[in-house]
Amino acid sequence: MTKAGAHRPVIPTKHGPRCARRGHALALAAMLAVLAPVCTTSAAIAAEDGARPYDGKLQRLAEILGAIHYLRELCGADEGQLWRKRMQELIRAEGTTSLRRVRLIQNFNKGYRSYRRTYRLCTQSARTVIAHFLDEGAKITDTLLAEQEAKTRDHGAPHPPRERHPR
Repeated sequence: MTKAGAHRPVIPTKHGPRCARRGHALALAAMLAVLAPVCTTSAAIAAEDGARPYDGKLQRLAEILGAIHYLRELCGADEGQLWRKRMQELIRAEGTTSLRRVRLIQNFNKGYRSYRRTYRLCTQSARTVIAHFLDEGAKITDTLLAEQEAKTRDHGAPHPPRERHPR
């Protein structure tokens, strides 16, 4: 079993070293991979600096990813950087401004660090938390996808912004 202190956080911050973290877990990871392009489309439509109506869900998802990243590694899941990579995909898709990127990173690190302080060994309680977070993350992802599908169905496929040509 890996010692909790040996883990590195996933995202570099000035407050510490780099912060970093399968059936049910892989399903959530696959759903996140599908969500990233959907979020990219939404991001292209929305104004660059404005908040999105789904930001609260994304922030919670980022926090869950951080907690899962730490706890799955602690419990010997041997997934390497799977959850960190999913977070990076989310940041690429939704981190359209510096502020959005920072908020996503802060929430990921918050989830990671909160559970690093609480769990030093993999216990039954840690496994229960993992199962809860995998379920909650999948529900958030399903909700975001369903909302995007409904929006597309109601308003037609989103169109990319037109290029402006100088006259």
